[in-house]
Amino acid sequence: MGTTESSLTFISSTLGTFVSLYTTILIIRVILTWFPTINWYNQPFAGLSQITDPYLNLFRSIIPPLGGIDFSAMLAIILLQVVGGLL
Repeated sequence: MGTTESSLTFISSTLGTFVSLYTTILIIRVILTWFPTINWYNQPFAGLSQITDPYLNLFRSIIPPLGGIDFSAMLAIILLQVVGGLL
């Protein structure tokens, strides 16, 4: 195996791990939104929000909440899964 192939394998593996970890963080964020008493301005929730909101806001601008349900998170997670599968 050449140096280039080894580097590409390492990068692909690292990106795949990142996508998997970020997907898990997004799922945790979505589950926590089911608890209305959580104060998103206190740690660790503020940190979680800062990590996930920029990505989720991309989808929220495309798909507004329908009937009080935010479907943008599902689309964001599905897209991450597709990207992770490609890696």
